[in-house]
Amino acid sequence: MVSRISWRALTLLALCIFLAAPVFAADELVLKAKKYMDENNPQAAYDLLVPLQSERAGDPEYDYLLGVAALGIGHNTEAVFALERVLAVQPNSAPARAQIARAYFALKETDTAKREFENVKKQDVPPEVRTTIDRYLDAIDRITDAEKFKARFYIEFTLGYDSNVNSATQVESVAVPGIGYQTATLLPASRKLHDGFWSGAAGMNFSNPLSRTLAVIGGVQGYQRFNFKQDNFNQGYLDGYLGLAKKYERDTWTVVGQGNMYFVEDPQYSSEYRDALGGTVQWTHDFNARNQLTAYVQYADLTYPEQSPRDANRYIVGMGYAHAFRKGDPIVYVGVYGGIEDAKDEQFKYLGHRPLGLRIGGQKTLSDTWLAFVNASYERRKYMGTDPLFFVDHTDNQYAAGVGVSWLFAKDWRLSPQITYLRNQSNIVIYEYDRTQVFVTVRKDF
Repeated sequence: MVSRISWRALTLLALCIFLAAPVFAADELVLKAKKYMDENNPQAAYDLLVPLQSERAGDPEYDYLLGVAALGIGHNTEAVFALERVLAVQPNSAPARAQIARAYFALKETDTAKREFENVKKQDVPPEVRTTIDRYLDAIDRITDAEKFKARFYIEFTLGYDSNVNSATQVESVAVPGIGYQTATLLPASRKLHDGFWSGAAGMNFSNPLSRTLAVIGGVQGYQRFNFKQDNFNQGYLDGYLGLAKKYERDTWTVVGQGNMYFVEDPQYSSEYRDALGGTVQWTHDFNARNQLTAYVQYADLTYPEQSPRDANRYIVGMGYAHAFRKGDPIVYVGVYGGIEDAKDEQFKYLGHRPLGLRIGGQKTLSDTWLAFVNASYERRKYMGTDPLFFVDHTDNQYAAGVGVSWLFAKDWRLSPQITYLRNQSNIVIYEYDRTQVFVTVRKDF
């Protein structure tokens, strides 16, 4: 996280400050405490010093060592008290001011920490100390920026080809057990259709901090796709979210409400094809700058205005893990999820299913302007009950993969050609299909 300074930097700062500190007339207690600190054992130094606090408090040499030892074991408030006693006697002590600035930084009192670090920089300190202080000041500036209202916008346009715009089978007829194994001929619109397409999308998201650890977050986006010939399969959506994000050190909890309206241009749908209203609770843990774990729970109330038997409650739980190799490149991730989409109408329970899925992917920076990415996924859907037309327990296995590159050809402008493939295998033939899409997207971020 940007607010964290590496332990190596902390050690360097402490060492440099010790070297820069004035020479005190040392007694046996002080010498032993210094020895522990030189051995990088602040706990031992603290245990040695703290029992004598009532007797030695006010002695700047003693208070300085106690403050540094307390800071080294995370007793930040106690460190501030001890170092304030040093500054009360020696207000120009650069080592004490640097250490108290570290303590304020650890306490997330960034304004006070910044002021103290800047006071130290004005004094005659070694270059190593000045460099490390600059790192702290840079981190404080990034924290301050993160605490301001932020909004980001984007627009994008896509041009491409789709081998199966209606996600349909390519079989022309099928024997249906539910009607006495009579052969049913599928209408052209129910069979695989290919076409070119173009689409447009726009969206925004924002973060409005309420405090240093709590923020209101939200966003909205819209998408519309137009096929060149197969107008009945034009589609689009409008969705948005609003919620809260709370940070606890390395953990972030997010709670959001979500809504989605999905449209299909087919004349048989007088309104939107499907509505979804629900929410997500997500937990994210940053082990360090290169490893992150995420877990989440989602709920959605699905309604189909023109097909009420398909109305369902959808519950999903999942988790994911992301790893950035050294130097931050490449980045890989893996995620798993499962749940239930439960049809509300008891007569149509067979339309509900239990999804179980896996996602993997990664990206690699090729240069300052080129990025390559790849992804793959698998989902198994076990439907709940026997299909009334085919007399089997419906099961689908869906595989998908994609690969592409992204070119930053101007400031905040990206051009991304990519190809995706999807294969849905099913024990009911009319639900088997494959689909290939090749397209290029141009995106502008604001």
